[in-house]
Amino acid sequence: MSHPAKPLIETPRLILREFELDNAFDIYKLNADPEVIRYTGDPPFETVEQARDFLNNYKDYENNGFGRWAVIKKDSNAFIGWCGLKLNEQNLIDIGFRFFRGEWNKGYATEAAKACLEYGFMDLNIKEIIGRVAMKNTASIKVLVKLAMEYWKNDSCKGIENSLYYKISKEQYLKNLKTSL
Repeated sequence: MSHPAKPLIETPRLILREFELDNAFDIYKLNADPEVIRYTGDPPFETVEQARDFLNNYKDYENNGFGRWAVIKKDSNAFIGWCGLKLNEQNLIDIGFRFFRGEWNKGYATEAAKACLEYGFMDLNIKEIIGRVAMKNTASIKVLVKLAMEYWKNDSCKGIENSLYYKISKEQYLKNLKTSL
């Protein structure tokens, strides 16, 4: 991860790329905001060094060919959060996103997540992608609905009881593409 990460996905306003060790402070700061991690089940990093260790040991790119990606604003080159795909503990491919509070309600989560779905289905040939969200996290639920993901079931997720599970198949994604043209 010491090489400069090449852009993986570009959208009109964003670049999504692999994390770099230089993102340790950004990741630390992101997870230090109790509102940002409120519905995630993740504890904050205790130090920047702990965030660096996390990034140094992050093997999803090598193990799966995808992972969570740093989200960079094109106009300022600023790290504003992350978005991406993950092979979760249930062996399902899950889309996730997390952004600094100052970037909320600007459409970045939807823009980045749409690009990740497209990459997952079209480039990686994934057959189905799920999204998991705490029932009280209405903003993230809205993003999943905008992605045309459909409610699937209630279950717990990372210690959060009554989480909602959404999913979309590649077949449904392609059907939605045709009808939106």
